Amino acid sequence: MAGAANPNPDQLALVQGLFVQHLPALRGFVLSLVSDYSLVDDVVQETFLVVTAKAGEFQRGSNFRAWAWTIARYKVLQALQKKPAAEQRLSDDVLEALCATDASEEWLAEEQLRQLAACLQELAPKARQAIELRYQQAHKPPEIARRMGWTVEAVHVALSRARVALRTCVQQRLAAQTP
Repeated sequence: MAGAANPNPDQLALVQGLFVQHLPALRGFVLSLVSDYSLVDDVVQETFLVVTAKAGEFQRGSNFRAWAWTIARYKVLQALQKKPAAEQRLSDDVLEALCATDASEEWLAEEQLRQLAACLQELAPKARQAIELRYQQAHKPPEIARRMGWTVEAVHVALSRARVALRTCVQQRLAAQTP
């Protein structure tokens, strides 16, 4: 993988695409911490710049949302520390507490990804290929049908069944880990 200073174009496009996909939720998160809309815009822009600059550090398949929210959290703290004390509504301690991620929630998301990877390996080869073409390579069902020699309807059915199998597998694996 390319370094943070010079990510490859695919990595940069991936990270920027994920940023755009999560932008409404990110704006909402920042707005929950600061009520000044112009400051929200500034923080979101600064977050985008950092995410883009560090695109090479992002690992495909890891939790983009947690990564971007952490960057936004630090940008909010930096922005508020620059404001005069009279304009600050929350103390740094309160802001830190509001920004703290729930470790168990983050663990669950990471564990779900680990279990999903294991469950993917258990799928039938053709089902796994269809899932990979759809979700890792972002091909549309007609293209998947062409590549696999299936009808578009067969692709929809295979993807639906594979998603159900993956969901069931992940849930069973997580339940087996719960004491």
